[in-house]
Amino acid sequence: MALQCGIVGLPNVGKSTLFNCLSNAKAQAANFPFCTIEPNVGVITVPDERLNKLAELVHPQRIVPTTVEIVDIAGLVKGASKGEGLGNKFLANIRETDAILHVLRCFDDDNVTHVDGSVNPVRDKEIIDYELQLKDLDTIDARIQKVQKQAQTGGDKAAKQAYDVLVKYKEALEQGKSARTVQFETKDEQKIARELFLLTSKPVMYVCNVDEASAVSGNKYVDMVREAVKDENAEILIVAAKTESDIAELETYEDRQMFLAEVGLEESGVARLIKSAYKLLNLETYFTAGVQEVRAWTYEKGWKAPQCAGVIHTDFEKGFIRAEVIKYDDFIQYGSEAAVKEAGKLGVEGKEYIVNSINTKDEELNAFLFSLGCYSGEPITVISRKHGGMVVSIKDGRYNIDSQLSDAIEV
Repeated sequence: MALQCGIVGLPNVGKSTLFNCLSNAKAQAANFPFCTIEPNVGVITVPDERLNKLAELVHPQRIVPTTVEIVDIAGLVKGASKGEGLGNKFLANIRETDAILHVLRCFDDDNVTHVDGSVNPVRDKEIIDYELQLKDLDTIDARIQKVQKQAQTGGDKAAKQAYDVLVKYKEALEQGKSARTVQFETKDEQKIARELFLLTSKPVMYVCNVDEASAVSGNKYVDMVREAVKDENAEILIVAAKTESDIAELETYEDRQMFLAEVGLEESGVARLIKSAYKLLNLETYFTAGVQEVRAWTYEKGWKAPQCAGVIHTDFEKGFIRAEVIKYDDFIQYGSEAAVKEAGKLGVEGKEYIVNSINTKDEELNAFLFSLGCYSGEPITVISRKHGGMVVSIKDGRYNIDSQLSDAIEV
């Protein structure tokens, strides 16, 4: 599945260092602007402890994890929307990605120059936001010129709808807001919006690159970023790229775990970043398990069973009738397919089955969802995240879920 996350940011914020940790494909991490000119593409294994647990039960000949593509894109500078620096190349590369990992420098180091002379992650974020918004505004203005006359005088319903969508975007962009902050109610409007392929409509996660001492809980710069993005539909991840680089140099798993423990982390920032990138791309995993192999397969959240079967082979989608489905937790509990069948936990699902849309680990959450008429296998949409909690769409309603219940949802 060729969906990609692009790593973006100003020069010298740690993009290539982070990319090197992710891919071990040593991109030149030089201390001057534009050291990354052509984008480096890494196909990176997604860590998933469930795969190992299945392998312990099945004892396969091989284990095949799923992957995600990460692209290291040249550092952007002011004026990129007008072609300054490597602006045109940067914008072309970012347009080809499906989601954005926006790296912000949140550390002090006199040995690493900053293009603006001082550390201010909010200013850095706004520089890139501004350039992307300007480019989107150019796109919107050009589209408005094409449809405005038809929309206002020709009685063309489709043109009127497209014009209304464009005007909504234009108003937001002129206020310095990104396109992703604009919400549309109808499917027709959402389709028009998607087909504009705006740069600032792509899902984004802010990666705060900190020093080792701040790797666990962040610092004043991270707090500044949190405050700046609190109204955006975006996540924040704290990573110490230099520390991660040191960890990547260690040869054994035991040494790496010992290093993490000394820093105070249970899981490396790289592993957390890969998992977050996978979710940002709206991807999920299902498994096949047998003596030959235990394998993870990637599909897009909300796909139905035939589409997911097609990931293995297109013929499976064309000829799909039904699928035997075992919930992961049931397989782990009972230990084998035969035991799952004996316990009556083997499901037979048809063409309308939505694969693994809800996967909860908490009885209280299950009860809450059940009270709303929402059952396992039905889609749940996360609209926004704030202060650890979520606003979710279930059926035709919107609900606030606190941080404790939010932690129990695997999305």
